[in-house]
Parts: sequence; structure tokens; C-alpha cells
Amino acid sequence: MADPVLPGFDEVDVAVDGDEGSVRIHARVGGSGPPVLLLHGYPQTSAMWHSVAPALAGTHTVVAADLRGYGRSERPASSADHTAYGKRAMAADQVGLMRALGHERFAVVGHDRGARVTHRMCLDHPDAVTRAAVLDIAPTRHVLGHVDRLLAQVYEHWFFLSQETDVPETLVGAAPEHYLRAKLAAWSGEGAVFDEAALQEYVDCFDAASVHATCEDYRAGVTCDLALDDADHAAGLRVTCPLLVLWGAAGFVGLAYDALAVWRDHHADPALVTGHGVPGGHFVPEEAPAEVLAALRAFLGD
Repeated sequence: MADPVLPGFDEVDVAVDGDEGSVRIHARVGGSGPPVLLLHGYPQTSAMWHSVAPALAGTHTVVAADLRGYGRSERPASSADHTAYGKRAMAADQVGLMRALGHERFAVVGHDRGARVTHRMCLDHPDAVTRAAVLDIAPTRHVLGHVDRLLAQVYEHWFFLSQETDVPETLVGAAPEHYLRAKLAAWSGEGAVFDEAALQEYVDCFDAASVHATCEDYRAGVTCDLALDDADHAAGLRVTCPLLVLWGAAGFVGLAYDALAVWRDHHADPALVTGHGVPGGHFVPEEAPAEVLAALRAFLGD
């Protein structure tokens, strides 16, 4: 079926099997050439790549996928230990999707939560990932190990959405569109404008089931994800593939961290970590698409 948000792309739904059971993953597929997987963040969908994916499709087979619980992917039942929405399960979903589409090895580009899935994928599936890009994040263990007043103010949603009660779902669910639009405004740079068709998809997909699933994503982040990241880091496990790091120069990551230094500490070969800031705030593929596209083209090659 043709895609109204990404013209020239087809929409597919693929059932993949993993440790947490089978889940249906929705994706947009277009172009030809070496495969690259694009993963979105919170509170968005694969539509966020609308200004980047069509151009990349000129030289690559582009798969822009919705994470489990987001967009039009399935919202599987949550679990008491939150592993159903842990980054290990999400990474396995996406590796399964790419294999089902015929891609055993591929590049991956993740933004926000999708970048955390990308990081976990590099650790759990190093033979599948040829190179990776993480957009506007520091590693989870670094973020939670360096909490200060600024982070608590800017990243308050980490601590709100991860509460072990139904309070986040109840409050966000009372006005989901308002919450979504408020977060887009709060985390973007001055003057940012979001594509109306993409924005409408974000709103339409942010239903009660997704509100719960995305809270579970954040609960996993501060529990099972953090435990895995800490254990792997202590054991010396690091990213091994070439890694591109991009961040919004006016956003929290650009202001709070030496992003390249942090990511080099999480890589087996710091020389393979490159990157730079781009204009705007957190939503770099939408706020600075030309700069992001140029960086990805140079990094991914033909």
C-alpha cells in the first residue's frame, strides 16, 4: 500500500518472533541499494523521517519502522519486570523485521528512544549492524548516572512516565494530544515547525494503548534496560561498528554533555566514533533535515 506521509514508500506489517513472544511491526519501505533501518523516538512514529527517508532512498533501501507500542506497530501486553518494552525486546523486533525483509546485515539510524534501541542492537546483534548512528541522546546509563537539576527539569518525563503506578497513564490519557504537542514544543528549538501530516499521525497513534506502552518503555529504561547496560559496561562490552553521533546544538544533549567523549567511552575503538551538533533542538531529523541528511550520506556512503 502506498504511503501518504512518505510518497514512494510502501507500508508493510511483519510478524516477528522474539523472547517476549510474537509482535507485529509496522514499517515504511522504499528505495534500493544497501539497507538502512530508521528508528524514531518518543512521542513520534516512523513518520518523523519524512524529510530524510525519501532522499536516502535514492541510494539505499530504507526501512522506517515503528517501535513496538508506537505508531501502527502492535502494543503487546506489558510485564511486571517491564522487559516486554525493554530495548532488548525492541532491538530483537527490528532485527527480525529486517531479516524478514531479506536484510541480514544493515545500517541503523535511531533518534531518541530509537537511538537507545540502536545502542542495544549494537551490543546484542553486532553481526547484524554494519554501522550505526545515534541522534540526540547520551547512553541511558550515563544519563541516569549524572542526574542534576537541569536534567530533572528538561527530562522530567523520564521520572514521571516511569512511575510504577497508573498515574502517568491516567494523567497523560486525560489529554494525550495536549501532552504530545506540549512535549514537541518544549523539546524543539526556537521556531521549529512540524509537518502537519506527520503531526497528525503522531496524534492519531497516541491512543490509550500506546500511552501505556510508552510509559512501559520508560519504566524499562530505568529498570531492566539500565541493569543490562550497567552489567554489559562492567563486563567490557562495547559498540564495535562505526558510530555517528549527532545532536541538536540548542538542545539538552548539546548543552549538558560532551557527546562524543561519552559515546567514545561506550565504544571498543573511540576512533570509530564521529559526529557533531546540528542546528535546532531535540528533533534533529525534522529541525535540521539538510544537515542530518548530509551527515548520513557521508557516513553511510553508497
